[in-house]
Amino acid sequence: MIIDLVLSNTKAYINNEIVGCSLAINEGKIFRIGKEANMPKAETRIDLKNLLVLPGLIDVHVHLRDEGKAYKEDFCTGTAAAAAGGITTVLDMPNNNPVTMSVETLRRRMKIAERKILVNVGFYSEFPKNKKEIEEIIREGAVAFKLFMAEQIGGLNIDDDHGLFEAFKIVSSLKVIVAVHAEDKTTFKRTEDELKRDNHNDIEAFLKVHSERVEVTTVKRLLNIAEQTNVHIHFCHMSTKNGLKAIVDGKKSGMTITCETTPHHLFLSVDDLRQTGTLVLTMPPIREKHHSIALWNGIRNGWVDVLASDHAPHMLSEKKADSVWNVKVGVPGLETTLPLLLTEVKRGRLSITDVVRLMSEKPAETFELKGRGCLKEGNNADLVVVDLDREYRIDASKFQSKAKFSPFDGWNVEGKPVKTFVGGRLIMSEGEIVAEEGSGDIIRRG
Repeated sequence: MIIDLVLSNTKAYINNEIVGCSLAINEGKIFRIGKEANMPKAETRIDLKNLLVLPGLIDVHVHLRDEGKAYKEDFCTGTAAAAAGGITTVLDMPNNNPVTMSVETLRRRMKIAERKILVNVGFYSEFPKNKKEIEEIIREGAVAFKLFMAEQIGGLNIDDDHGLFEAFKIVSSLKVIVAVHAEDKTTFKRTEDELKRDNHNDIEAFLKVHSERVEVTTVKRLLNIAEQTNVHIHFCHMSTKNGLKAIVDGKKSGMTITCETTPHHLFLSVDDLRQTGTLVLTMPPIREKHHSIALWNGIRNGWVDVLASDHAPHMLSEKKADSVWNVKVGVPGLETTLPLLLTEVKRGRLSITDVVRLMSEKPAETFELKGRGCLKEGNNADLVVVDLDREYRIDASKFQSKAKFSPFDGWNVEGKPVKTFVGGRLIMSEGEIVAEEGSGDIIRRG
């Protein structure tokens, strides 16, 4: 038997340890893991020169744009950015143009994506106006529902607790996740209107509007509804100490809860926001240092389940405005997340085990992405090869993403993804995309 590919002379993270081995890949799957002498004949062999192979990273919070927002990012550039960052699977958020919130919009989005993507892509849906369509959307392949509590985007009235309760009950019966952006629209809109009337339009005004209370209030409100419906609720981009504490209390009570945070909420503080300006503006915003300390403690204690980039690309001109209210919020993160984490491995704050747990194993487990998240025979051959000793400076001008800016631009990092394989296909090598558009796969629930 001659198989497709053998990766030889490597180390790989397998069963919670790093072992010297070779990996045989055939028909998109990991065929064998073992010593080089036990590898079958292959059409292609690649000597990895003792570099480390990790399971491909899974980013559960990505805005790939395209369709009406393709000038910011499209499926090709967004998934190229993922491959460049060692990320082999992304889950795409639904606040698009048009909003992904029906069988038709989901089906069209998948059709556009399938001929462009370079990595695996799964899709969230917003809730439809008609709750009877929820099950149809799941059957079409949506991996989860997203609920954006800061602004009315989908068809579900975010001010109506009874409506949320009814939708959560349906989703719970289908054993599907509801991922939430937890910011209270009523509270922050009232503060925003007051500040706008008084012509306050700077970063300090934005921070007052998107206060800690805005996040904590919504976390507690949604936890109350989730407890009554037994839905699996996933809190996106947690940014506050007390918001995380409420989630921890919910977990301790036995609720099915997961949460994520982002590199920008871990590595940056409000001082960086004030120094760099609106380029770093996100929702929820970068906060005071004690919040990032609490998030790091949450990672150490296992309360933060997942790290996600919240990759949110914009044109550079959209990040600059005289008024903070006209700035598009969000930063790109697909190409910086893994290098930042590997740098912390070098510094001793994280271990390789932490990185794999937060960005491979737990995302796959949480979103039921079967055959992904770890290196074992029979699993999909989604892999990233990293050079732990490669030192370089982040240069946003060279991103694969259309968004040529980053809050981490100019940062020195140590540890770089040098090859990315998706389904056994080499997609990225030394920062260059070497595969054709359409090489990735659409992931459908089930």
